[in-house]
Amino acid sequence: MAKINFGGVEENVMTREEFTLSKAHSVLDNELIAVIGYGVQGPGQSQNLRDNGFNVIVGQREGKTYDKAIADGWVPGKTLFSIEEACKKADIIMCLLSDAAVMSVWPKMKPYLTKGKALYFSHGFAITWSDRTGCVPPSDVDVIMVAPKGSGTSLRRLFLEGRGINSSYAIYQDATGKALERTLALGIGIGSGYMFETTFQREAVSDLTGERGSLMGAIQGLLLAQYEVLREHGHSPSEAFNETVEELTQSLGPLFGEKGMDWMYANCSTTAQRGALDWFPRFHDAIKPVCEWLYLNVQNGNEAQISIDSNSKPDYREGLEKELKAMRESEMWKTAETVRTLRPENQNK
Repeated sequence: MAKINFGGVEENVMTREEFTLSKAHSVLDNELIAVIGYGVQGPGQSQNLRDNGFNVIVGQREGKTYDKAIADGWVPGKTLFSIEEACKKADIIMCLLSDAAVMSVWPKMKPYLTKGKALYFSHGFAITWSDRTGCVPPSDVDVIMVAPKGSGTSLRRLFLEGRGINSSYAIYQDATGKALERTLALGIGIGSGYMFETTFQREAVSDLTGERGSLMGAIQGLLLAQYEVLREHGHSPSEAFNETVEELTQSLGPLFGEKGMDWMYANCSTTAQRGALDWFPRFHDAIKPVCEWLYLNVQNGNEAQISIDSNSKPDYREGLEKELKAMRESEMWKTAETVRTLRPENQNK
């Protein structure tokens, strides 16, 4: 475990050079891993483990995602089972269900959480707010987490490219004395780049804050606000979209993703530099109180309860599709469809 300096603060970090794939095999080769759920994280994590040579099976209810698992090469009765059967067989139960699904499936999983097994999550939600979710594991199992900092799709894509996605890791309960080794081995097995230490509570709070903030909620709000202002002042949909979204995602994002915001600024016009340097403090001062309000709402459990209440409604899926449809059919994102077809790489398809 290396201590790495991040902006003047030291953190514990584990890399693939320190905890090698062969070391992960030495930890896990006598353990059967069951990936429970085949929705967002399940496909990427299970296939990466399989490709890395680990003994892995999938537990999934029959339906659309069950059929997807079969299409991905999981074989019913051999490597694909019901949730109960997979949990019964496994030494390590990787719970990769959605937060709402964890709550509904928990009574089926809990009887198979027997002494010495490990219960693995990729999100701290169910355990952090166990008073609301009802997910209280027995005291004689390891409770561990590896949380990739990206979607399961990205995890799989980067793995196939020979790269990796950064992950956090945490130990909530070490009943066997080998929880840390199990955790790090699983993190390497699923294709993590490097892993940094956290807790279930910190991961859950930071994750919900990020999703509602800069990663999803705030970015849509900011983009929509600027697009609307440009349109209301007479700019065309194409111009408004290109100046708001296309240039950000296709040109500037890769620049600051590669070497930082200062490098991206240095590679823009002097007019853009001056405007950005003058205006980012104004956006910071306007947005920080909203971020603080958001953080406190997550920290006190309000956001978790809203998610639980919303996701538990019988018509949740119908309501969700209606909200997503409204976004999809908004002028800004309908414009996006046209702009994507006009990208050079798509014009000859």
